[in-house]
Amino acid sequence: MELGTNFAAKLEPFLLMSKSAKGAAAAKLIQDATSAPGVFVFAELLEMPNIQELATNEQHAPYFSLLQLFSYRTYRDYLGIQDSLPSLNAAQITKLKYLSIVSLATQRRVLPYSLLLQELKMPAIRELEDLIIDAIYLDILRGKLDQKEQQLEIEYTMGRDLEPDKLENVLTALQHWASTTASVLDALDRKLVEVSMHHGAAQAEMESHEGICAANLKEVQDRQREVKTGPARKQGSFVASFGDGMDIDEPPLDSNVKIRNRNRGPSEAAKQPRKRNRF
Repeated sequence: MELGTNFAAKLEPFLLMSKSAKGAAAAKLIQDATSAPGVFVFAELLEMPNIQELATNEQHAPYFSLLQLFSYRTYRDYLGIQDSLPSLNAAQITKLKYLSIVSLATQRRVLPYSLLLQELKMPAIRELEDLIIDAIYLDILRGKLDQKEQQLEIEYTMGRDLEPDKLENVLTALQHWASTTASVLDALDRKLVEVSMHHGAAQAEMESHEGICAANLKEVQDRQREVKTGPARKQGSFVASFGDGMDIDEPPLDSNVKIRNRNRGPSEAAKQPRKRNRF
């Protein structure tokens, strides 16, 4: 749920009563509305015809200015013009300080304690932190109290009423924000295209590298296979040729004697001297 979504409903009873309240009754209605718990937006009440009439009534004009104070301004503004306004009770002062924190949060996200103490005229940090914690519980803002750094880190705040003459400033700020956002998105798109192209080139380079590695690995495996199978193939061919030679050169069985005699050299009979006939 967004912050401040029930604030308009809290104002509804005062809008109904303002239709019939005039003069002093309308002034009293403003006092009641600015003091009532849970009522933090007042633009619709400020636009009611009977409330608008108070601005032209010298006696009740300060109450109209008081309602404008709660609609648009801060506690510091009140201190500068408090002599021209009705006196504020404790509930009104506390509520105006809540709204002042919301206005300060529109200018900066981190609010130092020193700034808040000065703007809200708080006497001590403990009271300031209690005020901030109550504002968080009332759904006026969301943030984190950093006691170490002595600051309030704002996350979200409710929206305050917008002064009619400030509309152009808001539109200008929104246009500037839209232009800045468009520039950032365009830069992000270009960066995404660059990243995509780089990724594609890196992917292609990786695939090429993997292909080269696979080819080199296959070549090494083929060479290792050739080294392992080469000697066996040569030995097998040698044995085959040697076997073929034996088949060709082997003499027949019946020539063994001749071979043996041939290898023995001259026969013993040849070595014996011949006998001669004596006459």
